[in-house]
Amino acid sequence: MTIAIHHARLIDGTGAVQEGVTLLVRGAKIAAVGPSRDVTIPKGAARIDGRGLSIIPGLIDCHVHLCLGGEPDVVGTLESEQPSYTLLKSAAHAKATIDAGFTTVRDVGSRDHSIFTLKQAIESGVMPGPRIVGAGLAICMIGGHARFIGQEVEGTEQVRRVVAEQVAAGAGVIKVIASGGVLTPGTSPDDAQMTLEELAAAVDEAQRAGKRVAAHAHGAAGMKNAINAGVRSIEHATLLDDESGTLMKRYGVYMVPTLSALATTAACRHGCGIPDSALEKARSMTKRHHASFKAAHRSGIAIAMGTDAGTPFNYHGENAQELERMVALGMTPMEALVASTAAAAQLIGIHDSVGTLTKGMEADLVILKGNPLRRIDVLRDPDKIMGVMKAGMFVSGPLLKA
Repeated sequence: MTIAIHHARLIDGTGAVQEGVTLLVRGAKIAAVGPSRDVTIPKGAARIDGRGLSIIPGLIDCHVHLCLGGEPDVVGTLESEQPSYTLLKSAAHAKATIDAGFTTVRDVGSRDHSIFTLKQAIESGVMPGPRIVGAGLAICMIGGHARFIGQEVEGTEQVRRVVAEQVAAGAGVIKVIASGGVLTPGTSPDDAQMTLEELAAAVDEAQRAGKRVAAHAHGAAGMKNAINAGVRSIEHATLLDDESGTLMKRYGVYMVPTLSALATTAACRHGCGIPDSALEKARSMTKRHHASFKAAHRSGIAIAMGTDAGTPFNYHGENAQELERMVALGMTPMEALVASTAAAAQLIGIHDSVGTLTKGMEADLVILKGNPLRRIDVLRDPDKIMGVMKAGMFVSGPLLKA
């Protein structure tokens, strides 16, 4: 079947915008795209009048935890649940995510390997959800941050073994913990975790399997260790200093800022259910996080969008709030969209198939009522999302039923 969306605004993910465009979808792929006067719509094609509508690539969130549900105490909640219940929750979170226009996510830490079961269920059509590039368990030091969704290790040999186990289980990315964190009691975001040698062993073993490594790091010391070890992205980069920023730019390491995670936690009042230790850590870092993001943006560090969805009050399906935060801190709406499409696809390594709307690419796209370049918040209005298409099929929105 061929679907023709004609006379629409096209924001293609590369930083370009065109008016009066026709986009043809045939099967799972984009068959043609260009000015409506130049694109012939085949006889029998399903037509969608795109006047007043914008087409953008399917959005990509590079940092989610589908096993977490935005509860005030996500650690306590996860530890009290049966694994089967967590998986059912994860499935609901996946549906909320694709309904919001996010057709791909990178899940960078789950309680077990059931994330790969969820990925299989989505790919086989059992249930709707985004394309998942999953890490499985995060890799952390003994007693380290994220151990509630992680595998604790000590020494380079054990690191290599655990990386190989994750890959064998289905991991598309490896996640390492290079500093303390906010949600794990008794860890400081400023302190480095895992040694440089352990991080380098993780990167080496991952590269043998053709996988990239994402490193959680708030503090500069952890960032520097992870960058020097060869990771592809720094998740959070909350307390960026000049040296770590210079290293990121020199080696082409991406920043995945997850502004929403600290913001939704820090906005809570004492007594809201967030443990006091987590609340105080989030509040103490929020302004510095904003400064780090602004510095990274000014200096030209590569930035890919990620929310840390699943952390306290940071709900799946509200992922587009991250773009609003990035724009509020100095990005243009177009820059925020590129960070959430082409740049995100580049980071994950799937840019040959998704992230831009060009001929031959997978037909992952979102059709919006209105113009997100004028009002980025239209992305978070469900009434403005007319259709979400993944691999050539509408999976959400009114156009699904048309």
